[in-house]
Parts: sequence; structure tokens; C-alpha cells
Amino acid sequence: MKKQISTSNAPGAIGPYSQAIAIGDFLFISGQIPVNPADGTVPEGIKAQTAQSIANIKAILSEAGMSMDNVIKTTVFLADMSLFGEMNEVYAENFTAPYPARSAVAVKELPKQVLVEIETIAAK
Repeated sequence: MKKQISTSNAPGAIGPYSQAIAIGDFLFISGQIPVNPADGTVPEGIKAQTAQSIANIKAILSEAGMSMDNVIKTTVFLADMSLFGEMNEVYAENFTAPYPARSAVAVKELPKQVLVEIETIAAK
């Protein structure tokens, strides 16, 4: 049976979706954009935006009793593939080996004109 996971320490869903859904040993986290949940601001630059997106992911993982060590797959959406290197620097600081599987794609546009969105799957 699926269970909705929600925390005020990450931006709330702004549509008909959940921050995350747990089912069995798996947690599926919706794409996290770099919105600060405390004040709704978006930081400047890809490094700060990547850090905020990951902070939002960490908050949701924590609510589910998990950590970044539980992450098995991410999908990174970038507004421009030229941002990959800087995003990857911040991303690498938040994971240890064995690293999760990952896809990274450039998209035409992201919500609120942010530079990055990260979708995550974790397992206990």
C-alpha cells in the first residue's frame, strides 16, 4: 500500500502530486526544484540551486527515515547542459560510493525558470 510522505522542510506540492510516495522498501521523491521552503526564494546560480534542491531531497528522505545513503537513482533536469559541470561538483559533495545510478538531461524549461530539478528514488 502506498503512503504519502510530506514535510514542511521542503517545498509543498503545487499541484496534484505528492512530495514523495513510499511503497514497500522504496521511496519515490518528486522532482525537487531549488525553492527554499522557509521563504519561497530561489538562490542565484547553478551551484546554489543544486545545493537547495539536494537540501529539499534530504528533508524528504529524513521524514521517511532515510538518508542520502538510501538513494539508488536520480534524474537531474538541467535548463542547459553547459551547467552540468558545476551541478556535478555540488552533486558529488552529497554522495559517497557506491553512487546512485543517474540520468542527466537538458530540458527546454523548468518550473519558476529554475536551472535544475532533481528526481530521486531511494530504498531501505
